[in-house]
Amino acid sequence: MSKIYAGVRLRRLREERGMSQAELARVLVISPSYLNQMEHDSRPLTVPVLLRLTEAFGVDPGFFSERDTSRLVADLRETLAAELGAAQVTPSDLAELASRLPGVAQVLVELGRRKQELSERLAGAADARDGAGGAVASPHEEIRDFFYRRQNYLHDIDLAAEELAGEIGVRPGEVIGALTSRLADAHGVRPAADPGPGLHRYDERNRTLHLSPRLRPGQRAFRMATQLALLEHGEDLDRLAAEDFPPGSPAHALARIGIANYFAAALILPYTAFQAAAEEARYDIERLTDHFGLGYETVCHRLSTLQRPRLRGVPFSFVRVDRAGNMSKRQSATGFHFSRAGGTCPLWNVYEAFAGPGRIHVQIAEMPDGQRYLWTARAISRHRGGWGEPGKTFAIGLGCEIRHAHRLVYSDGLDLANASAATPIGMGCRVCERLDCPQRAAPPLGRPLRIDQNTSTFVPYPVTDRRI
Repeated sequence: MSKIYAGVRLRRLREERGMSQAELARVLVISPSYLNQMEHDSRPLTVPVLLRLTEAFGVDPGFFSERDTSRLVADLRETLAAELGAAQVTPSDLAELASRLPGVAQVLVELGRRKQELSERLAGAADARDGAGGAVASPHEEIRDFFYRRQNYLHDIDLAAEELAGEIGVRPGEVIGALTSRLADAHGVRPAADPGPGLHRYDERNRTLHLSPRLRPGQRAFRMATQLALLEHGEDLDRLAAEDFPPGSPAHALARIGIANYFAAALILPYTAFQAAAEEARYDIERLTDHFGLGYETVCHRLSTLQRPRLRGVPFSFVRVDRAGNMSKRQSATGFHFSRAGGTCPLWNVYEAFAGPGRIHVQIAEMPDGQRYLWTARAISRHRGGWGEPGKTFAIGLGCEIRHAHRLVYSDGLDLANASAATPIGMGCRVCERLDCPQRAAPPLGRPLRIDQNTSTFVPYPVTDRRI
């Protein structure tokens, strides 16, 4: 086992718990001076200390490993792409910054995003003045980042939803009945069929929840559970959304809805029961959809939230993309990085899923930093019903680090230890480090192109050996 120097993370963990060095030293059964040395990277974390930290605080030992910085390093690479291209900083500089000063690195990432947002707003304003219109930063992207920063797990909301599920008797096959009774008994709200174009509409004045008859039972239950969240936990939703967004802003309103949706999923799929079923089924998504009577996307999204301390499931990344590569959902409890610019990697199996709808596609993928993941992907389609009405098709991807892959039924028959079996992918052509990728759609940053009229190569953007 390689030595682990993670003083910054250890100090942050202690400060988040409001503990002094002496108090944490007593918990870890070490001296305060030894703890001080570990916090300043003069000594590595030992195995006994890691085990005690895991037991005392419910953190995964991987919290202290270097690979936990991979997502932050990737964010830095994307935020500081121009600086990398101009050779003002190097990839090793970013890795060291993320490892030793993660708080400073996160501030740089946030400043970079604000700068990008300001540039987009200025460009949009200029276009509007010219009568051409223009794009402005989307609040929906801010909401995706809201959950991304929390690794797609909201502890207090999850506990409250599970407590309510136990109180009203939520069980597979009886969910709609339990939700109907709660809405009626506690709030005087009754569900009613609404043949209109919408999926649902709540009439506050008449205390009626109108639901489209086109909704499947699982979808109907989700809408009812979301309405319960809004009725019973409105103050909690406001408080949590206000942690990142000012009340009254579009982002705050969207965050409130997103948290209510999280509550709904945690209510109809209570954590303890769902986590136990997932472990028993070895995360077989189709078996879980049959058992709980819910859709593929709902089950995948819930699987990506199983990060309760002391009862963690496999940490997953969840993504939903369309045929054009637009990413409408992305959540992650792992170090996997989703690019915010330049598109995603065309070698990723989420795009292969469109060629074989209804079938789960499995891929071992390797990122440029050497981290490998097991990804499952499946295309799903939705239709409002009626001949000639347009539908929509998405690919749903669910992935975990290779070290967890043996817990998944989808790893059976795969050589997980063989690095050559992995498909090399990247986080988007704009910032990808793979110079020899034949699928690259943009020149690599910081490397001058080799342009020669007398030669051609299979790689679309050959580079010279020197850096800019």
